[in-house]
Parts: sequence; structure tokens; C-alpha cells
Amino acid sequence: MEKDMKELYHIRRSAGYKSDFDSFRSLLSYQAQLEHLDKLGALSPSPSLSDLRAKARDDEFRRHSFPDHVDPDFLQRAIQRAQDALKGPKPPKPFVPSLDQLRAARRAKDEEIEERLRPKRKPLPTSLPPEDEAEVDALFRKKGVISKIAREQVSDVDISRLRPCQWLNDEIINFYGQLILTRSEESKENPGANGAGGGRKKPLNVHYFSTFFWSKLKGQGYKQARMSKWTKKIDIFSKDVVLIPVNHNNAHWTAAAINFRKKRIESYDSMGMERGQVFKLLRQYLDEEHRDKKKKPFDFTGWQDYILPDTPQQENGYDCGVFTCQFLEALSRGEEDFPFSQVNMPYLRRKMVWEIGHAKLRDEP
Repeated sequence: MEKDMKELYHIRRSAGYKSDFDSFRSLLSYQAQLEHLDKLGALSPSPSLSDLRAKARDDEFRRHSFPDHVDPDFLQRAIQRAQDALKGPKPPKPFVPSLDQLRAARRAKDEEIEERLRPKRKPLPTSLPPEDEAEVDALFRKKGVISKIAREQVSDVDISRLRPCQWLNDEIINFYGQLILTRSEESKENPGANGAGGGRKKPLNVHYFSTFFWSKLKGQGYKQARMSKWTKKIDIFSKDVVLIPVNHNNAHWTAAAINFRKKRIESYDSMGMERGQVFKLLRQYLDEEHRDKKKKPFDFTGWQDYILPDTPQQENGYDCGVFTCQFLEALSRGEEDFPFSQVNMPYLRRKMVWEIGHAKLRDEP
């Protein structure tokens, strides 16, 4: 199997995979586990990643694998898929403009002024300023409660989940979701106070459902789980976007959104897996919530299920929670794409520690 795994690694490298072999082994094992869980259709009664965290305690900084699920058949299927991808359509030959096209390009210079007025997105930094990096190190050393906001709090045990190679838990994700929600509410009350910096879009009017929303909805359904009480004081239909972290089979985090501005139900998965159940259950939720609050069925005319074609993908078996938090943060500002990738995860983990420690999101990327 080791030979097959290395063969697959080299195929994926030739197709653009950039991480090392240990990270690839972690990714492959994680993918095999997710496929296995999807086939079983099993849902753990726990809404957090407790089983995975238990395995992680043995070695906090090790990259994890699930060898029981990586069998020769899985490897052969993965090799075949990778080879098929390489045999796909080749990129077009280099473009050589004609005279008419050169003239059109010359006319396009008239648009340069508009382009200059549009701030271009800069690459993410590789580290925080030195004084902030020192604060992050101090937060990792701190014991007890690290930070509080609204009803959420994070302890030293929770904050350690943001060290390298660790899965995020409910406490980290819900605290980060509350940061997003607080920024949105403050921006609504005082529009001039919380504009995003660095050319970033301003916060939308959003609502954030905690990680327990999805487990309740999927496990019990709208009526049995009494989901109507979740919005007793909130009209989600007045929001621009509703943000939902999704825990799949107690093994993987993804982000979902109900986008009222775009008339879309959206799913963002850093493993690129099919998420038809997300669309189905959120459509059911929308209809039942509308019947409960507005006393009539929800009108789905013009609505679509949406997956971003080039959703950033993780290259290991443990960064899904960080991707999910960053998806939700960008969506809360109405972004249509994401400026981060696997290479940015070490920086984003430390940035999240700083944000949690200060109970606020940074204005710059």
C-alpha cells in the first residue's frame, strides 16, 4: 500500500498539490474516513468532535491518520480518479492576439481609471506584527478562561485547539461565530464605526446559528427539536445572510449559508464532498420556519443551491474547522470568493487566537 500511496502522491503533485508527503498521508486517511462515514450514514450523538479529540490527546502535535479506512481498493480508486483528472481537457494554447484584438486592447485602456479606483486584494501576510505575535504566545501560556463574549467563552484547553495540527471544537467555532455576529450588530447600530479596512467589504446584516443548530435539525427535525424557539426574538427573513457551521458525522466541519440577498442556499466544503443533504434540510427548515413565523409556505421561486466551483481545499486532515471559520467570516461581509488557501492556515490560526483573546475581529485581513 505504501507504494500505491507514493504513486498517488506523485500524481497529485504533478496536478498541483503542494504539501509534503506526511500531510498528504493525513489528507488521504481523512478522506477515506469521511467516505466510510458517508457510506454508513452514521451520526454521533455528540455535536462536537469529541471522538477525534480523544484520539488527538495521545500526541497533540502529530498528524493523524485512520489506517483502518485506507485499504488497497480505496487507493486504487483514488489513483484512477487522479489519472482520469490528468487525462482531462488540456489548457488552450498560448493566445496570440490579432490586429483587431490589439486595437480592442488599446481601447480597453480607457478602463484603467476605474481599475485604479478599485483596490486590489493583497496576499495575506505570513505573520502578525511582532507585538501581536508575542500576545498570541502569551495567550497560549495563559490558564483558565481566556476570553468571553456574550454567552460564549474559551478556556486554555479550547484555545490549544488553535495550535498546529489540531481539530477545532464547538467552543472555538461558536466563539468565532459570536465575534462575527457582534461585528454585524455593531455595524448596523453605528455604520461608520466598523467599516472593513484594506479594501474589504463592510459587514452585512447577518445571523449566526451555533454548531448545535445543525445537529438538532438533522437529528430531530424542526418540530421535535422545537427549532422555532431558536428564532423567538429574531426574524431571519429580515437578514442578508444566515450563517451555519455544519458538523458532518462528528468528523468534519463545513460552512453553510442561507443567502437572502442572492436567493441561494450555499455550502462550502474544504474537502469538496457532495453535500446534497445540507441543501435538502435547509430548504425544509426555511419552509417550516416561514410557516411558523409568517403563516404561509416559503416562496422558493428563483432560489438555487450553490457551491463555489473553486472553493479553497485543505491539504491535510485537521484544518477543516479553520477553513469553516474563515468561510463564515468572509460570507458575513458579502464576499463572493475567498482570499486564502492551505498555505495561509498557520497564519490564520494565530490570527484567530489574537481575535479570540481580544474578543474582536481584526479590521485588516
